[in-house]
Formats: sequence, C-alpha cells, structure tokens
Amino acid sequence: MSAKPSPPDPGAERPAAVTRGLRTPDVEELRTLCAAAELGSLGRAAVRLHASQPALSKRLANLEALTGTRLLERSPHGVKLTPAGRRLYPEARRLLEQSERVREVIAGIAASEGPIRLAASHSATDALVGELLGHLNEHRAIAIELVSANSTTVRDLVADGRADIGVAASRPGHTPYPGVRELTLAADEVICAVPPGHRWTRRRRISIQEFLAVPMVMRDPSSNARWTVDSVLRERGLVAAPPLVEAGTPSAARREALARRAPVLLARSVLDGHDFTEVPIDGLSFPREYVIVLPAVGEPPEEIRALIDHLRRQVRIWLRNRPLSAPSPAAITFPTDRHDNGEGPPPAER
Repeated sequence: MSAKPSPPDPGAERPAAVTRGLRTPDVEELRTLCAAAELGSLGRAAVRLHASQPALSKRLANLEALTGTRLLERSPHGVKLTPAGRRLYPEARRLLEQSERVREVIAGIAASEGPIRLAASHSATDALVGELLGHLNEHRAIAIELVSANSTTVRDLVADGRADIGVAASRPGHTPYPGVRELTLAADEVICAVPPGHRWTRRRRISIQEFLAVPMVMRDPSSNARWTVDSVLRERGLVAAPPLVEAGTPSAARREALARRAPVLLARSVLDGHDFTEVPIDGLSFPREYVIVLPAVGEPPEEIRALIDHLRRQVRIWLRNRPLSAPSPAAITFPTDRHDNGEGPPPAER
C-alpha cells in the first residue's frame, strides 16, 4: 500500500512555473497606486497625474488582476491601502524613485547629445522666443530646434515626448491639460487695436455694442487668441459680428489689418513694436498668459533649466520695453461709427 502524500508546506516558495508567468507591473500602474494611497482619493490622484479618473481606475484594476487581490479599499470617503497594498506600496515607491532618477539621466544624456526640442505657439514665437533665440549665445551656447504651432499642438508635442519644453498661451482657469504641467511665464491680453488712419485711433474707448457690431481681423479658430475671445463672449452671452478675415498667424493678422485698414483682435504681446493703437472696450477684456509647458512627471534636466532661466530673463527685458499703450485720456471721443469696418464714412463723405 502506497504512502499518502503529505500536504504542501504553506511557507514553501511558489513553484517557478507560477512566478515565471507573471508579467512585470507597469510603472504607471504603480504610480497610480502610490498617488491614490498618498492622496486618499482617485480624483485627487487624477489631478496630480494629469490623467482621467477612468484611466486610473483601469490601471488599478490591471494591477489588482496581476496580484490577484484588492490593493485599495474604496469607500464614500475615499480610498486606503489594504494589507496587500501596504505590503506593495514601499517597494513600488522605491521603484518609482529609481525610475525618476533613470529618466533624469536619460533626459540629460539626450539633451547633451542633441538640440533641445522647443515647441512654441505662434504668438510666443513672435513675442518672446524669436528674440530669445537671437540673443541666446550671448549668455551660453544652447542648441535649439524650434517648432512653431498653435498652443494646443505645443501641449500635445510635450505630452507625447516629441518636444522637451514648450511655450504656449493659456487662458486663466482653463481645464488642466493631461500629460503636461505649466509654469506661469508672463501675463498677456488679447486686445482690440487699429492701424494708422483708422478713426478709432482718436477714441478713448469704444462700447461693447460698437465692438460686437464691427467685423474684425481675427486669428483662426484653433488659436488660443481666438479661443480666449470666444470663451469670454460665450460666458457673457455676447455674439460678435462674423470675422472680416481669419488669419493663421499673428503676422498674417497684422498684414490683413493694415491692408484693410480694419480693427484686429490680437495679443498685446504681438502688437508691441508695431504701428497699431490699442482701443479699450468698455467693460470687456480678454486676459490670458504665457506659460512654460513641461512633461507632467519628473524634473527638467540642467539644459532645460538653463533655457527656462533665459526665457524668464527675456520676459523681464520684454516687459521693460513694451511700447504699445492705450490712447491717452486726452484723446477725443467720437460718436458711434456707422460702417462695417469701424472707420466711419468713406473719405468722400468726410
């Protein structure tokens, strides 16, 4: 009669065939677990990681499927680690810290081996970045590869790793963009301005009704300048006249306004130094700002930090030298203009 086999030892090591079949956990899954545990909420973790809450829930579900057990206890008050989660958390945290060090080393190597890939919005290039690149080597030689696009594309390029740093326009209070974080660089504003000879050059200001009635040269709908204006008007329940022209870049908008002797809606920063007069609008403004755009995770390497310092230095110079200003209080106020481009009667009628 054969002997009955003894039961397996609970403390024995798992068979190699079982452990070998487990996949390696994804770093983003571990990052999600740690953020949720530290903040006590998936919603707050989503904000920190610049991701949607459903995306984080999916990562956690994948990690829990890998471990075969719950790692977080969920309740109406938030989340907290289970015993299994507490066992995994310190190891996950150590791995993430090491991952960040590796990422920073790789970023430093990449920056030293090739040019910094800088993405800038059209307005930022016109107002700040072009001038910066012209004077960069006066302080320190930094190789730059510049891509100019609209502000949304700049954020996409940085989030996808196709750009190392970005400079873009941003409307205050906008929804955070996944995959990037933003540092305020300078305040700006979209303004109404007119070229020389336009009747509004002698106006102290115009009314909202005048502003809404006159077709103007505007940026294209994908630009931040246009989005800023449209958002403010929508919030106020206002509807402007259809654009006279939609221009793809600030320089194209300036050319169109000069050629048509028409008002233009552009950022103050891209009208500085050009022959335009700002015309304030009673009770209406379109504030925005320029921001530095960085990847959501990790600290920038030395070369990127040096470029940020140069950008901030350039902003200080730019702010000191801003020539554009609104008309003086002594400007003459004229009656409401009657014609579509805001110029009043044509020359023969004056």
